[in-house]
Amino acid sequence: MHRTTDGEILSTAVLRTVAESSTAERLAAAQRLVYGPILDWVRHSPFHTNALGHSVHPPLTDITLGSWMGASLLDLAGGTPSRHGATLLVSAGLLAAIPTALAGAADWTETEGADHRIGAVHALGTDAAVFLFLGSLVARLRGRHALGVGLAAAGNAVAASAGFLGGHLALTRGIAGRAGPTERGG
Repeated sequence: MHRTTDGEILSTAVLRTVAESSTAERLAAAQRLVYGPILDWVRHSPFHTNALGHSVHPPLTDITLGSWMGASLLDLAGGTPSRHGATLLVSAGLLAAIPTALAGAADWTETEGADHRIGAVHALGTDAAVFLFLGSLVARLRGRHALGVGLAAAGNAVAASAGFLGGHLALTRGIAGRAGPTERGG
């Protein structure tokens, strides 16, 4: 465990910084403005359901992230014969990212305060990961395999960082269970 100078665990310091950030608040406001119609729709869509007893967003992330991680594992260990499989996995992850993002956006519509700011930064990070994987797919389809591999590795790193924030919201703050603010302690 890495601790900051005052003994605070680094991960806690990162979460606190994002949660209290005025920049994250401005980002959330911009996302509400840009994605307003989509947010209104997803809030009343099948992506906003408790059919599983909780949000559908966390299990959907397993499909997206699993596809992308699988592609990178094939890139590292599979050699030239695995390039087609890795390309298919990048594509599958991009397709799975659509319902995953919609379900996450639906959950985000019910947040406020620190959770809303953390969710906004989480969404920005996942958007960046999607664009890196889209670049990876384009590079692979154009025969620039090494560039595709590099973009996928960067995409996985960004997705892991964004996932840290999303995991905090889902597991620590209880967003995935859709508990009310008083039940989440906020």
